[in-house]
Amino acid sequence: MVDQQGLDATGQQNRRQLVRAVIASAVGTSIEWYDFFLYGFAASTIFAELFFPTSDPTTGLLLALGTYFGGFAARPIGAAIFGHYGDRIGRKATLIITLLSMGIATALVGLVPTYEQIGIWGGILLTLLRLLQGISVGGEWGGSVLLATEWGKSRGGKRGFLGSWPQFGVPVGLVLGYLALQVFQPIDPYWGWRIPFLLSILMAAVGLYIRLGILETPVFAKVVAENKVERVPVRQVLAKNWREIVLSALLRTGQQAPFYIFTVFILTYATKTLGFEASDVYTYVIVAGLVSLVTVPFWGYISDLVGRRRLYIIGAALMVVWSFIYWPLLDTRVPSLVFLAIVLAAPIHDIQYGPQATFIAESFTGRLRYSGASLGYQLASLTAGGPAPLIAVWLYATYQSSFAIAVYMAICSVISIVAAFALKDRSQQDYAVEYDEVKPTTG
Repeated sequence: MVDQQGLDATGQQNRRQLVRAVIASAVGTSIEWYDFFLYGFAASTIFAELFFPTSDPTTGLLLALGTYFGGFAARPIGAAIFGHYGDRIGRKATLIITLLSMGIATALVGLVPTYEQIGIWGGILLTLLRLLQGISVGGEWGGSVLLATEWGKSRGGKRGFLGSWPQFGVPVGLVLGYLALQVFQPIDPYWGWRIPFLLSILMAAVGLYIRLGILETPVFAKVVAENKVERVPVRQVLAKNWREIVLSALLRTGQQAPFYIFTVFILTYATKTLGFEASDVYTYVIVAGLVSLVTVPFWGYISDLVGRRRLYIIGAALMVVWSFIYWPLLDTRVPSLVFLAIVLAAPIHDIQYGPQATFIAESFTGRLRYSGASLGYQLASLTAGGPAPLIAVWLYATYQSSFAIAVYMAICSVISIVAAFALKDRSQQDYAVEYDEVKPTTG
């Protein structure tokens, strides 16, 4: 009886920790992505005028988005740095560092003087702080996913659903970032846009308080107890799982490139090309973000029923089709159809995004999971997410047609389909057992 009571108490404690871990992951990534998106929105709308005013409009926009791309370029660096420590000292400690560094970097963006005050040094400071943001996000994602999924059942269970909650932080950050700029920017032309950035330090303090109450995950604790911690996990995962890292990056191409076109480039396109008011576009994207609050965890849950790979391929295939529907709807300039295009893009995108975190994390064994998943996920920032708004600007300036952007999005989605077919679906594999120790079945 005593043993049974002990088992019941342990089970209850694990369930409580699971709930806390999921909340901590969702809240932490929400704060991180609020910081990251806030910069992207400001770069698309106001940074060109404030920090690069001597350039023609297109060049100024490209320069502003260039500083935005710097954050993406830094994300694989963050993945390598924090992946190393996440597999060495644990998920919890590493996530505390990423949250603090992101909060500080974002708050400092709100204090950078403009071109009028210190010339080009304002743009240089922006770029440096954007790099720090990128390094922080590069380490945040992997730890948040593992914090949520490694507290769940080691085999089967609801791992896809649990892994969708760190992804849930993206639409939360998106909505908060848009709302913050929409509320504070009109207050004052100089200080209005700075307030949302300065608020980041308070949000980081809240996230830190939540994360301090979480225990280390059972999977990493088991790695430590069995003395299996790798001395240089990044080197090991590059040697043993380079194929999975490459496929994980390619897997994201058809999700990440369209996403940053849907959420960042759309601000420029809808206002400068289609003639919409920025406040209206903000509202449309906020509604799309609210839709994703439901559809991201929904598709994560569905992946537990039908399998990660199958659902991902369906989502990428639908994105190919949607690429050639989205732009004609926008180009009608009819407000209701533009609204429909922006909002419907969210649930279609989320078919890939909901199960994506778990699909990638499951591709790597426990002692190398933080490093491998982070590298695979963040390398796509160099090839897909970061360049996407820049490529979209260039394509439209070159061809004067949105059809070229649709073709670009469709090609990205086809790449995801091929990668998903090639990446092994480990939905039913034991998450707590080192994969390279499992003997293959015969017969």
